[in-house]
Amino acid sequence: MNVSLRQLRALVALARTGSFTQAAGSLHVTQSALSGLIKELEQGLGVRLVDRNTRSISLTEVGRSFVPLVEKTLQDLDSALASIDDLKALRKGMVRIAAPQLMACTLLPDVIAAYRAEHPGVQVRLTDCAVENVLTRVAAGEVDFGIGPERATSADIAAQPLFEMPFMVVFPQGHALEALPRICWSDVVQHPFIALQGQFTERLALDLHVSLQKLTLHPSNEVAFMTTALSMVSARLGITACLPYATSLVQLHHLQMRPLHEPELRRTFQVYMRGNTSPSPAAAKFMEFLFAYVASHGWNAPQEPAA
Repeated sequence: MNVSLRQLRALVALARTGSFTQAAGSLHVTQSALSGLIKELEQGLGVRLVDRNTRSISLTEVGRSFVPLVEKTLQDLDSALASIDDLKALRKGMVRIAAPQLMACTLLPDVIAAYRAEHPGVQVRLTDCAVENVLTRVAAGEVDFGIGPERATSADIAAQPLFEMPFMVVFPQGHALEALPRICWSDVVQHPFIALQGQFTERLALDLHVSLQKLTLHPSNEVAFMTTALSMVSARLGITACLPYATSLVQLHHLQMRPLHEPELRRTFQVYMRGNTSPSPAAAKFMEFLFAYVASHGWNAPQEPAA
């Protein structure tokens, strides 16, 4: 059977109005075109659906049984098409993001709030996790995309740079570092340093070793999350280093944040997604919004304080 949607809509319109003239008007076609669609449908099905005479039309027994089924099918189809329109127009949708815990409690809530203000019908679900788990969640399809520091990826993961920032030293007010006009890594290693477990410390120590052959980082404590490190710094148990996007959290702890020199170590953060899948309209728009938000806010290192 070769049945078209135009034929089915013609049948339903005819059944509702009981008139070829009115049905044709409701579909914005000519009466002869409507009559042709009904004939084509009957020929395709091999059965008569409409009885015609000079004064009126009526559905046959087969037609009376068939029309309710067609109406339900068309309603379901129209609902599905409307749902796609809503997704395209961002009247509804879902965005799932994975990000490291520090970014999830500093940068991303503001981005999500600004995005939701423009698209209130879209739900955004944020998964905070360890840095090492971001790519795992992306690869498993648990999220639409992930945000995290630059890492080696497999062939099925695509990466796009989001921003690059230098490390900053963080210390409590009144600390000895506060009196220095310019803080170098050689100054930092003279004080108890609170680092993060895993690749954070490994990469930092390697960068320092490569840049300054005689400089070695020996953390006094390694914790799982930067929020813990900042709380320990606030308790005057040591100092730490983090990136400027966490400025709001540093300020919340009433800590000082200053640029670090000799060497200036930088970290690139990227957006990761599976390379063999297309993002939903909501996810694609959120990524576009995220890049624009980062560009407009100029997340760079704070300037050196005036001498």
